[in-house]
Amino acid sequence: LELGDIALQSECTLQALKVALEHAGSSMDRVLHLTIYLTDMADRAAFNEVYQRFFAKPWPVRAAVGVASLAVEGMRVEVTAMAAKG
Repeated sequence: LELGDIALQSECTLQALKVALEHAGSSMDRVLHLTIYLTDMADRAAFNEVYQRFFAKPWPVRAAVGVASLAVEGMRVEVTAMAAKG
């Protein structure tokens, strides 16, 4: 868990997702759907810059959701993903 600026939090969050997918026998290029939870929707552009380093076209289907807070104070972004395996 990284509580720095949105770019750093996005980088750490997507890197953790990558590791979790690999441990589960999948990968970032097999992600079908991504839900992004942001405590400030103004952070969406900065998240997108990081996102483009982890994903390529065709982009996974995704939704960005504005939330009042996340599980840990200071968290600005959280993601959930569905990915194919194999």
